[in-house]
Amino acid sequence: MPVRGFGYEHRRLAERRHPTCHDLDRIATDREVYVMNASGHGGVVNSPTLRTCGITAGTPDPEGGSIGRFASGEPDGQLWDAACDLLTGPGGVKIGNHGPNFHLSEPDAIMADHLMRAQETFLAAGVTTVGDAQASRREMETYLRARADGSLRMRVSAYLTSALLDTALDLGAVRGFGDDLFRVQGVKFYADGTLGGWTAYFPEGYAADCCHHGQLYHSAEEYAEIIAKAHRAGLQTATHAQSPFAIGMVLDAIEKAQADVPRADMRHRIEHCGLPTDEQITRMGELGVVPVMQPQHHLRTGDGTLTAVGDLGHRYNPAGPCLPAGVPVVFSSDAPVAPPAPLEAISAAATRRTVLGTVLGDESLRLSVADGLRAHTGAAAAALHREHAVGALAPGMLADFVVLDADPLLTDPAALTSIGVRETWIGGERVWAAPGR
Repeated sequence: MPVRGFGYEHRRLAERRHPTCHDLDRIATDREVYVMNASGHGGVVNSPTLRTCGITAGTPDPEGGSIGRFASGEPDGQLWDAACDLLTGPGGVKIGNHGPNFHLSEPDAIMADHLMRAQETFLAAGVTTVGDAQASRREMETYLRARADGSLRMRVSAYLTSALLDTALDLGAVRGFGDDLFRVQGVKFYADGTLGGWTAYFPEGYAADCCHHGQLYHSAEEYAEIIAKAHRAGLQTATHAQSPFAIGMVLDAIEKAQADVPRADMRHRIEHCGLPTDEQITRMGELGVVPVMQPQHHLRTGDGTLTAVGDLGHRYNPAGPCLPAGVPVVFSSDAPVAPPAPLEAISAAATRRTVLGTVLGDESLRLSVADGLRAHTGAAAAALHREHAVGALAPGMLADFVVLDADPLLTDPAALTSIGVRETWIGGERVWAAPGR
């Protein structure tokens, strides 16, 4: 059996660097070992994995991805973004330059177990509805089996990886489809890489290394073309974009698609939207674009972002300027990059303090606890086009709610994480309770 791990943050390791294949060879040389970076955009494999996958000094970097190399040119075990496709084998899910590939082959029983454990984690955190922002054939099969056998309890809105866009259109998929429990809402795209792994795209180079630029998954022309294809079909798009350049590329493509085929209330999304300029925030308001931010990211990796991009990192997740510009603020966890913990996210947005105690930016970038609660409830539901059914307690809605130990509005923002979840209810039925209740 292969050995797999997730969640290392290289800046927190004693060596303050990524592991190499030689480091992982100390774990095992008789089987594959793969440890994924906390960003989810790549990781490190051991030497047997490189051999099994045929990755050598002569293997070129794929479009939208990169292979780490020693000074000799031999692969060092690191695989980033679209290069993760090389790990999936001849019969596995392939998504090309449409995203980082974490869709490793697993038996159906293992996938079902993963879903059930994830579901329990979300319900215990008081999360009733999730948006799966990258569903391949593997995830779709798992969700549909769980929907059919009754084991799916939380509500799921799935966004198909853009590698499946043509397949979806061939099947006549226009607009979202499904029911209140499981639905396909739209399509997930990638513009650039990750801030944590230094693969977000900065054409002028990183402050910490002017020769390092990160990467784009698509040229601006190709990206605009596939966004327009989804937009014409009435499918909501959700694009990962972190750098100002990538965010601008997304806004340009959406503006052109809307000008060519006007559609009302599409709510195209930008996932993360880590470092938008004030001008880009204004454009989001004008275009009706919804940024979906993860304050837990700046809580955990804000100091590393400052090292990587310099003072620009103080603007990481600028939720505060969005509401005055008419831009809805939406929060998510990006699990498993951060655990589902809404109150931790709300606290991080209100204080903008990192785990090392650094305060990012000034007060104008902060978001009040009340607005943070809306970002994780009503605004989040609207980002999924579900505000008619979830995100609030009102007549005619689906009675999804959570019972907490204390009132977040009466708690110091820095202490929100001390509030526990007592019960989680979906559709008027209690689906989770803290031990002893």
